[in-house]
Order: sequence, then structure tokens, then C-alpha cells
Amino acid sequence: MRIGIDARNLVPDLTGIGRYVFEMSRHLAAMGHELVLYMPENPSSSLPKWPRTTVRIGNYAGGIRRLVWGQLVLPKLASADDLDIFWGPAHRLPLFLDQSIPRVVTIHDLVWMNAPSTMRLQTWLGERVLMKPAISGADRVVADSSSTAEAVKAAFPKSAGKISVVHCGLTSLSNGLAKEALSAFTTMHRIDRRYALFVGTLEPRKNLCRILEAYSHLSIDTRENLLLIIAGGQGWRLGDLRRLITRLGIELTVRLTGYVTDDELAQLYANAHFLVMPSIYEGFGFPIIEANAMGIPVLTSNTSSMPEIAGNAALLVDPHDVSALTSAMWTLANDENLHRHLVNKTRLNAARFDWCKSAADLTKVFKEAVRMRR
Repeated sequence: MRIGIDARNLVPDLTGIGRYVFEMSRHLAAMGHELVLYMPENPSSSLPKWPRTTVRIGNYAGGIRRLVWGQLVLPKLASADDLDIFWGPAHRLPLFLDQSIPRVVTIHDLVWMNAPSTMRLQTWLGERVLMKPAISGADRVVADSSSTAEAVKAAFPKSAGKISVVHCGLTSLSNGLAKEALSAFTTMHRIDRRYALFVGTLEPRKNLCRILEAYSHLSIDTRENLLLIIAGGQGWRLGDLRRLITRLGIELTVRLTGYVTDDELAQLYANAHFLVMPSIYEGFGFPIIEANAMGIPVLTSNTSSMPEIAGNAALLVDPHDVSALTSAMWTLANDENLHRHLVNKTRLNAARFDWCKSAADLTKVFKEAVRMRR
């Protein structure tokens, strides 16, 4: 198939949805499909040269110009490219896309409805205005998880007959750090003992303030034997985390690494005692399966998609209950039998998620969309 893809999420450094678009595109190309990637501006990092892939890059930097590109420029480009299918991999479809082109949209989450206070106003408005017509106009709708699919059906009842669940896959993060680089990384961040690991953009939805508060309630002995490593780029509306860390009196055992490369992330996962990810809301949750793939159990939330993705390789908690978070951290730090039990489940859980299967399932959805449009 000749597949047009709104690839705007490949412009910034890859996180969450950007990694989803990258991996799905890579595996669709490997299956023999012909791809046309549409981007509003040059990506921050050069893309690999995938077979049978054309990249069309505009000059539309900035939120307003990107919106104009997505709704006015992109559909014109797509109309001229003789596409078999158009795929909006992140909640959007051009309103004026040629009616002869079959179209599929992927919905990752409904944060704008379920946790609006954790979003930037501009992002919230964009989701509120553009998601409904994308779902309405799509021939097929894809959800990352059953949790998200059910949420979409509840919010948009008319979509119920055209939703398919296609789980994301697992990206292999092989540890490619040389010994010298590894030593420099751990020395720079003073990682010199066991640690719990947080991975994600530093933003309200990730529940970092409660994580830090819960960690501060652990006994001094527990904290001295369990660092808290926070790996992720700065997001928004969290202010200066260092000031909060100091106010809580935990600055001696908390490490902020900032954004990390895939090699550095692999190293952090491989040596973590457990992953701590009690997000307020997640449509999928890549860090859960990335940690599991390296034999690392997870402390995560009992809400949205997280129980579905974590399976039986995690300890589930109410993300709003600080005392429950503290108790779960203490348990994973000190209960060796439970920790070992969860470790034994991790790799089997991670094995459920495979990008080759994801791309094959998505292709089936594309073919259904073509039949529906015809």
C-alpha cells in the first residue's frame, strides 16, 4: 500500500507518541509498504533512510503555522500523492482531506477529557476541537489499549463500530554504552547504589510531586539504600523540581539526569531495582514494558491503561494516595520475595508487545478502511 502519514511527531526529540510514529513507520516500511511522511518542518534529528519512503518537509515552525500546515497544506500534498490510505497517528486528520482517500486515525488517550488540568491550554484546545471531527471523519479508529478504546466509545458513541485495538510494540533498548562512557555517566549523576527509576517527561500528568512526597516519607535508612533517579526532559508547569526536593529534605538521595539517550536509558533500566510510574493517566505507558523487558518490576497506577499494560509484573496503587505510594515503594525496596516474584513475571509480560505484530494489525485496519471508503 502507498501510505501517507502525518509525521509531525517526528520533528522533536522522540518521546511517547513520537516513538510510536517512528516504530510503526519503520515496521510498515520493512513490510514492503510505500510511505510518504509529511512533516511541517525539519526534524531535530535526521531520520534513517527507510526503503520506499518519501519525506515531504515544509517550513511551518511554531504552533499556529503548524496548525495551518496540518489543515491546509497537508491535504493538498496528500491529494497529489496518489495515496491508498492516509494515517493520522496522533489524534488528528486534515478536515479538508480529499474525500476519495481512505483515512485512519489513532487515538492514544483522552487526557483532555480525563485529566485536563495536566495539559497546556493550547494542547487542550487542540484536542477538544480537532479530535471529534477526526474520529467522526475516519473510516477506522485505532486505540493503543482496550482502556482507551472503551473511553473513546463512551465519549463518542457513534464511533463504537469502527474502533480497533492495536497495542504498541516494544522498542529494544540495547545497552551500547562503552565501559568508559558508562563510568562517566554514573559518576556524573552520582549513581552509586540501588535505585528506583522514574522515566518520562517532567509534566503534571506524570505525578512527580506525589512521587517525591511519597519518597520523602520513607525512613532515612530506606532512602540511603535506595536512590530515586528521575530521567526525563523538562516539560511544563512543574517549576523548579530541585526546590521541591530541597524543601522535602531528600536532595542527598534524588538524582535528576535530564533527557537521556537510548543507550543511557537502557543502562538506567538494566540496573534499576524497580520502575516507579504512578501516572495520573496513560494511554499506554512505554516505560512499563521497556523496564519489564530488562527484568525490572514496576510500581504503577491502578487507573486507565496501566493495569492492562503492566499485567502481573507490577504493584498497582491509587496514584492520588501518597501514603499508598510510600507503602508500595517500601515494599518493593524491602520485600525480597515479592520483588523476586514480580521479576519472574516481567519478561513474559513484555513479550506480549511486538512492533511487527503491531504493524501487521495496523495494516489489517488500513485494508478495512479502504474497503469501507470504496
